[in-house]
Amino acid sequence: METIYDFKALTNKGKELDFSQFKGKVLLIVNTASKCGFTPQFKGLEELNQKYKEKGLVVIGFPCNQFAHQDPGTDDEISSFCQINYGVTFQIMKKIDVNGENADPVLKFLKKETGGFLSDAIKWNFTKFLISKDGKTIKRYAPVTAPSKLEKEIEIMLEA
Repeated sequence: METIYDFKALTNKGKELDFSQFKGKVLLIVNTASKCGFTPQFKGLEELNQKYKEKGLVVIGFPCNQFAHQDPGTDDEISSFCQINYGVTFQIMKKIDVNGENADPVLKFLKKETGGFLSDAIKWNFTKFLISKDGKTIKRYAPVTAPSKLEKEIEIMLEA
């Protein structure tokens, strides 16, 4: 059976990130966009990152330009935007597709494991996936769910 730890993906700097290094950590994976009405959620995601990273939370953002072309920049421009405007220090990945035949394998896996409102599709930017330390529990949250609303579940997973 596949787990999140079986995957690798490219960072915004083109380096391979092996998800097996996150065994024993709680992961929060989010498809992001720089020009979306939900873009201010970067602030809340960074707050979660700062509050819980020492306790074992890893936040990872996957930029996507599939929804109304709301992340048109290059990987460097996207990363710079996130850092300058929201102080983002968590890992931003290479821009990807989240739906369709070119969807990134990490997001394909997460969609398959959680389903969702539109079956296996992601309907908009800032869909969030919270993954337990053992990689077995994956919870999916809608774009409208503010990062702060995940805090209680993050704490539960960190303590498990």
